[in-house]
Amino acid sequence: MRNQEEITQEMCAVKSKCCCFTGHRPEKLTASEDEIKKWLDEKISEAVGDGYTTFITGMARGVDLWAGELILRRKGQGVPIHLICALPYPGFGDHWAGTWRNLYDGILSGADSVVCVCETYSRFCFGRRNQWMVDRSSRLIGVYNGAPGGTKNTIDYAQKRGVIIIIKE
Repeated sequence: MRNQEEITQEMCAVKSKCCCFTGHRPEKLTASEDEIKKWLDEKISEAVGDGYTTFITGMARGVDLWAGELILRRKGQGVPIHLICALPYPGFGDHWAGTWRNLYDGILSGADSVVCVCETYSRFCFGRRNQWMVDRSSRLIGVYNGAPGGTKNTIDYAQKRGVIIIIKE
């Protein structure tokens, strides 16, 4: 039986077919959840049409989870794509309750692979997770309001790495 690392490496073997997501948590977003989900769905459709077969989500509340949900919906419709959940550390999301926890658990259970980028929590684990996703992708789909923080850092890193960046502001 193959382990998660082998499965993930296989899915990320062709970087030109991998796409990751970034975006703010819900409290920082200026657009509605419905508007963002509609936009994400359109950009995912375009990515699939452009030959992308593997999608990586960082599993944070908001954009990451909504993107993961949309990928799993397409998989359920028979679209031949894969979902990798990149967690910053083991237990990330365990403290959530209600709707966010249900969505998180559902995405984890439907994913093709789950990777914990760092062994434990540290102040650097989120940045490392974001870099891990970008390093395996040739396209980044994100929702960004211009504020400093993890989303901006991820976009800046993707620019330095020559990744195609598609942003909803």
